[in-house]
Amino acid sequence: MKLTIYQIDAFAEQVFEGNPAAVVPLEDWLPDEVMQNIALENNLSETAFFIPAENGYKIRWFTPLAEVDLCGHATLAASHVLFQHMNYEKDEIQFESRSGILKVSKEEDHMVMNFPSSKVEAKYIPPVLKTAFNVHPVKCYVGREDLLLVFNSEKDILKLNPDFMSIAGATKRGLICTAKSDEYDFVSRFFAPSVGINEDPVTGSAHTMLIPYWARQLKKTNMKAKQVSKRGGILYCKYLDDRVEIGGKAVTYMQGEITV
Repeated sequence: MKLTIYQIDAFAEQVFEGNPAAVVPLEDWLPDEVMQNIALENNLSETAFFIPAENGYKIRWFTPLAEVDLCGHATLAASHVLFQHMNYEKDEIQFESRSGILKVSKEEDHMVMNFPSSKVEAKYIPPVLKTAFNVHPVKCYVGREDLLLVFNSEKDILKLNPDFMSIAGATKRGLICTAKSDEYDFVSRFFAPSVGINEDPVTGSAHTMLIPYWARQLKKTNMKAKQVSKRGGILYCKYLDDRVEIGGKAVTYMQGEITV
């Protein structure tokens, strides 16, 4: 069986920026084992698969090690494929997912994802995370799947040197590290070694927790954020209470064919 595959740089204005994701359009779902093996072979943080549905599409995401409930950058990548390569004519795409209905719309030169927001509840800093970095966090919060650590400054985030073995056992999925920024409203980094991703370049799903947190801290609903990984990426954020909007650009790096 031959399948079309795309590699898209999401939250990027040009190739080699943002977060790369593979996208494989399907007519029907492949066996889970096959989709997981494709994701492992791709060896990217996420591979997105989608199939047609009554009101749009159904979408699923796989890391090299596991299927996940929500992924922002791979959803942005899949939307880019539909808009740019598959002649999708409407201005909004609706995806059915394990996290409910997701919507992605075209707005001028970028796309905007509408996702369910995550809860943000304060908790004590787990002892293992107090010593997992070369810098000490000052606050900790728990969300839908991730833990959020707040640090004193943007400089702290930039110089984080995590102990991945300690982090892997501390969270269900990943660990978000964040601080207020002078140039942006906030910056972040995301680590998820428990699902095979030591550091993710730009993580849309993490912003379903970051946006509610910073909206309350900064007392504003529209924000501009940067994930300060090596590749980096800009995210345009809006808080809508039980939903959030996450905007960004995407570019095509590769289109090809795989045989499975």
